[in-house]
Amino acid sequence: MIGKKTLENQPIPLAKVKEILENFSADHDLNYEQNLTLDHVTKFSKMPLEDTEKLIEELEEKIKHKHAVRIADLMPEDLSDLRLMFAKERVPLKKEDMEKILEIISNYRDKE
Repeated sequence: MIGKKTLENQPIPLAKVKEILENFSADHDLNYEQNLTLDHVTKFSKMPLEDTEKLIEELEEKIKHKHAVRIADLMPEDLSDLRLMFAKERVPLKKEDMEKILEIISNYRDKE
């Protein structure tokens, strides 16, 4: 990729990637990697973009943006799943905070 550079490095949810690739594919042919990525995000994005962004905003009150995006993408179902997500991170989360995060997620899971 000669002549290309990274302009911004910020995690974005799968739903946003899906929207970007779908918009891009309307005007251009996708290459192999882009097709694989679109297939992956189509299979694994759990909510529409609007709901995902609202969930991330709510989660950012408790945790950092990058963790909120990861949680919104994976939608953990219980405390053990949530703990696994933070196993290698140095994020001090109390059990009460984790339960509150799961409660927020369950509000959005009911909308699916």
